[in-house]
Amino acid sequence: MRIGVLTGGGDCPGLNAVIRAVVRKGVGVYGHEFVGFRDGWRGPLEGETMPLDIQAVRGILPRGGTILGSSRTNPIKIEGGVEKIKENLAETGVDALIAIGGEDTLGVAKQLFDRGVKVVGVPKTIDNDLNATDYTFGFDTAVNIAMEAIDRLHTTAESHHRALICEVMGRHAGWIALHAGMAAGANVILIPEKPFDIDRVCAYVESRFKTRYAPIIVVAEGAHPVEGQMALQDGELDAFGHVKLGGIGEVLAREIEKRTGKEARTTVLGHIQRGGTPTAFDRVLATRFGLRAIDAVHEGEFGTMVALQGTDIVAVGLDEATKELKTVPVGRYEEAEVFFG
Repeated sequence: MRIGVLTGGGDCPGLNAVIRAVVRKGVGVYGHEFVGFRDGWRGPLEGETMPLDIQAVRGILPRGGTILGSSRTNPIKIEGGVEKIKENLAETGVDALIAIGGEDTLGVAKQLFDRGVKVVGVPKTIDNDLNATDYTFGFDTAVNIAMEAIDRLHTTAESHHRALICEVMGRHAGWIALHAGMAAGANVILIPEKPFDIDRVCAYVESRFKTRYAPIIVVAEGAHPVEGQMALQDGELDAFGHVKLGGIGEVLAREIEKRTGKEARTTVLGHIQRGGTPTAFDRVLATRFGLRAIDAVHEGEFGTMVALQGTDIVAVGLDEATKELKTVPVGRYEEAEVFFG
């Protein structure tokens, strides 16, 4: 069998570990042949390929990013895109696809499967917001990077008596902000799942200063205030119709300074969270996903996504994996006295 592999959406620590596991087991155990599609869905759409054999995956386990490249190309929005992909797969002799990506990439995979393409998905996103899997690889690395940054912010905040805001990724789900904020002892955590009250945030900032400690606020990029409290700037849309986010930290800092008279500064971690070498947890999880994905292809379990449920790697339907986002159950954490603003 000749199998195509692609990585779509934002890059993520652990992508190369998946590719390595797929190819090494696929070639060594099953005798399959592989071809890499470059830059996400643009690869099969435009017929852009690269060799993908044992030699190509040597030494890539600890490397961040993806040797295949990535993009946010959405073939569903391109006229004749699905037909073009099916033609290119036939021309390159590809019998099946392994698509490694998040909500958008796997959403495309689901639609292609519905139109006759044999595809298996692997869940990748630092946001950890894919349904039907307990964890996605890349999340643990992102949380550890954010935690270390917040640890460092504590000392400079106290030295200068400033409120320091750390803006992390998280469009619709606040998992990174929640885990990194809890692990690093942040005083306020603001997430997309619960609109925050800026008056409560400022009251907590002032009370923190009264103890002679400086407040640390962690805010997900998709966090937003209670309607009517603050003006937020509208952003452009990407190929999947998502608003390009970023800037809530600066807006928050200005509001805190205006309302409290206290100095506030913002650190935006941005793409630092998804760059560099993956943690041991993500390397192992990505490897297990890759091994199970090639098993699914070999056994004809198409239209599925591999998932971590408990300690087991299982195959679930792409429809179940993409039907809704996995968001933070706010009530559970409020009971643990996590302050969400």
